[in-house]
Amino acid sequence: MKRKAHKSRSTEMKWCVTGFLLLVSCVGIQLRAQQSDTNSVENLKADAEKGDAYAQYDLGSCYYKGQGVRQDYGEAVKWFRKSADQGNDRAENGLGVCYDNGQGVAQDYTEAMKWYRKAAGRGNDLAQLRLGYMYFDGQGITQDFVEAAKWYHKAAEQGNVQAQFNFGVMCGKGNGVPQNAVESIKWYRKAADQGYAYAQFNLGFCYSGGLGVETNYVEAVKWFRKAAKQGFAAAQTSLGLSYVRGNGVPQNYSEAVNWFRKAANQGDADAQYNLGASYSNGDGVPRNYIEEYKWESLAAAQGNELARKYLSVTEMHMTVEQVAEAQQLAATFVPRNETPSSDNSALSDNPRFTGTGFFITDDGYLISNYHVVKDATKVRLLTSAGLIDAKVVQVDAANDLALLKAVGRFAPLPIIASRTVNLGGTVATIGFPNIGMQGFAPKLAKGEIASLSGAGDDPRYFQISVPVQPGNSGGALVDEHGNVVGIVSAKLSARVALAESGALPENVNYAVKSSFLLSFLESVPAVSAKLKAPITADRKFADVVKSAQDAAVLVLVY
Repeated sequence: MKRKAHKSRSTEMKWCVTGFLLLVSCVGIQLRAQQSDTNSVENLKADAEKGDAYAQYDLGSCYYKGQGVRQDYGEAVKWFRKSADQGNDRAENGLGVCYDNGQGVAQDYTEAMKWYRKAAGRGNDLAQLRLGYMYFDGQGITQDFVEAAKWYHKAAEQGNVQAQFNFGVMCGKGNGVPQNAVESIKWYRKAADQGYAYAQFNLGFCYSGGLGVETNYVEAVKWFRKAAKQGFAAAQTSLGLSYVRGNGVPQNYSEAVNWFRKAANQGDADAQYNLGASYSNGDGVPRNYIEEYKWESLAAAQGNELARKYLSVTEMHMTVEQVAEAQQLAATFVPRNETPSSDNSALSDNPRFTGTGFFITDDGYLISNYHVVKDATKVRLLTSAGLIDAKVVQVDAANDLALLKAVGRFAPLPIIASRTVNLGGTVATIGFPNIGMQGFAPKLAKGEIASLSGAGDDPRYFQISVPVQPGNSGGALVDEHGNVVGIVSAKLSARVALAESGALPENVNYAVKSSFLLSFLESVPAVSAKLKAPITADRKFADVVKSAQDAAVLVLVY
């Protein structure tokens, strides 16, 4: 009996408003026009100093972006303020962004709201969009879906594509406005017609499910294809399923495999399951148990229950050597991150490497691994408040530690000496593993201290049973009270272990002990003097997780 294709994800329209709270492009901080050869930064300075509000805004933009001058957020704020004081709405929005992100000024959501309101009141669609974000997320203000919908709608009516999509989602869910599938479709279509991949996918989903429109598989395929061609993995999976079922297109298993593979290579779990099913059934590809097992393993690791169910069945048809080969293929799989061209997200600058970090002082000092930031030309942090810059202050290459500094106010974690840690002690970490596969949301992993020394009895490390993956590097390892006792640093190489022992390792990972971190910080008195006092009182695990999450940031290295 053939295995059934798994349904596409997004039974509740996965790509919803909250995904766009991570949009951290320089909203509103764009030059009025491309600077001509004669309109240099020096000319801008001369005009700005004479009081020209447009020149002041453009000069602030140059400093904000580091375009023609050394990047300097303080100077950007100075010129934005001069221009904003003259009523320039783009400068008002730019000043709001700086306060929102804590760039050049202390982070202050109240001030950000003030400037966004000024610009929004003058009709600035970018400021209206940002107000929508802040009300939707309850950022610096009481969460209010009605206000969020109001500002999204204002920006949407001006043609802002992100606002059109966001307002469409709110209409579909009934957040802040009466639930209205027809109205939702209307705004999705407006954004989709502008080439917005997320809206194209949701529009296809609506046509395939008869949500707000009559079921029309041909229309669904049309919109899925538009988004799929932009690299949108969920749309690629949906298009593959359309070819499997013959919905809107002639049934074509080879074409289905083509689209499943594109999405699977990006880390889409549904596509990975369906690609495994194709290898199992011989649909569009020759039957191949190793490939089937590889893709099922990857899907199961992300929580796909059907993949987990069939994994043991597939293994029954394989030799021990085939299973080991498939496991190695899965262990060395690296997703190809293909973000849709219309997604102006945090990764649009294509960082070379990503990892995790955590704050240790409330004024912006944070810790990550040296191997995360090694050879970096620029480091940025994705925080709950948006994307901000950070600089490497000091490193300890021998112990794989790096101290960084960002501007703003943050929630730090306390650090205690690792000699207090016992074998078998419960520990946890919050990190950002495999963001191309698993997304931007922080991930919790929990386990125990498996050994008081690392590989080869290295005394600098703990061996931990906490499940970690690429991207967890640099995350805080916290004890049951929420104190940092280590820094997640490495995992035992599956390839090396298989070559040396003939077996794949089972959850063997390592963390640098916090005592080495404390010694490292003693060389920076200005930081060590500001460390938070250790926590000794018993705490609920949920509270420990919350404090670890508040301190954790995604580290983007360029």
